[in-house]
Amino acid sequence: MLAASTTAIGWVIFTITVLGWVVYYFANRRSAQAELGSEVELAPNRKPYYDDETLEGRRLERVQLFGVLLLALIVIMLPLYWVFEPHRQAGAVSGKEGRFVSWGGKLYATTAEGGFNCAGCHGASGGGGVAPYSVSDPLTGEVKAVSWTAPALNTIFYRYDESEVKFILVYGRPFSPMSPWGLAGGGPMNDQQIETLIAKLWSLQIPREGCTEDDPNCDVGTLPASEKQRIDADATTAAKALVAAGKYATVDEAMGEALFNLSTSSGAYSCARCHTQGWSWGDPGPTGQGAFGWNLTGGATAKHFPDQADMESFIAAGSEYGKRYGVQGQGSGRMPGFGAMLTEEQIQAVVEYVRSL
Repeated sequence: MLAASTTAIGWVIFTITVLGWVVYYFANRRSAQAELGSEVELAPNRKPYYDDETLEGRRLERVQLFGVLLLALIVIMLPLYWVFEPHRQAGAVSGKEGRFVSWGGKLYATTAEGGFNCAGCHGASGGGGVAPYSVSDPLTGEVKAVSWTAPALNTIFYRYDESEVKFILVYGRPFSPMSPWGLAGGGPMNDQQIETLIAKLWSLQIPREGCTEDDPNCDVGTLPASEKQRIDADATTAAKALVAAGKYATVDEAMGEALFNLSTSSGAYSCARCHTQGWSWGDPGPTGQGAFGWNLTGGATAKHFPDQADMESFIAAGSEYGKRYGVQGQGSGRMPGFGAMLTEEQIQAVVEYVRSL
């Protein structure tokens, strides 16, 4: 906005200056003609140098022309500099962002392309994918290979802020295929590489509604209506399946469980990913009994959130590092926020279902 205002002011000053020069030229054109009697010589009472004919002839005209050209250069170039400087600054910022995205893209690429294989698990466009992983049975110790459903990254900044994403990249997700990638977490990437990888993730984001054009990293907009409709369609299909199975009488009653366990094309938004053991590799255990996230059954949610509206606000905003929530809860930043992706009615349906577990 500031750059646009500065540019507009610069163009006005430039236009006024040019018009002033044009008016000045035509106003003084006639008066600049040689006067009668100008050829009269002055008294030669000084040290001989150039004679008057030489001093007041072509040499003087050249000096005057040079001075006028310098003045014109200053008058014209200063406004022009003012006009184009905001564009130059914006171009420098855009160029830096473009280079960061390019460098981050090389890190994001598959192993075969020389990258760290982010695309191999999360998809080339960040839409999610499958990662090979091995899990062990805590009772028998049996180890088996599974295909872990990797979450979508093209909506990650709808659910987490940038500092939380950086923490995940540096330290990974324990007990999942997401290993630490930052040096502080034991991974191979330095801080600069992590920053460029984050720039790449920003470039993959589904464009938000409610953002301004001059804010490419907008984090206050919401998911586009088309994407919300896709989530609603997937959830409705899942809810109808629950009704057909006899678990609920209506689709509205089944919507909370459908959203909690959503595992279709919108599976990246599933609560069960973190709160149900085995959901990520297609072998879910008891619903809501905890995995990466805490156990939601046995009245645990009512103890943490006596007020249902408080719980709905927490799910919409997510866990903010160090911030208090519920009863004696302090945020760690690991719980994503879903307010930019789900409607208030959908969040309410999920909360009602969770509180019934």
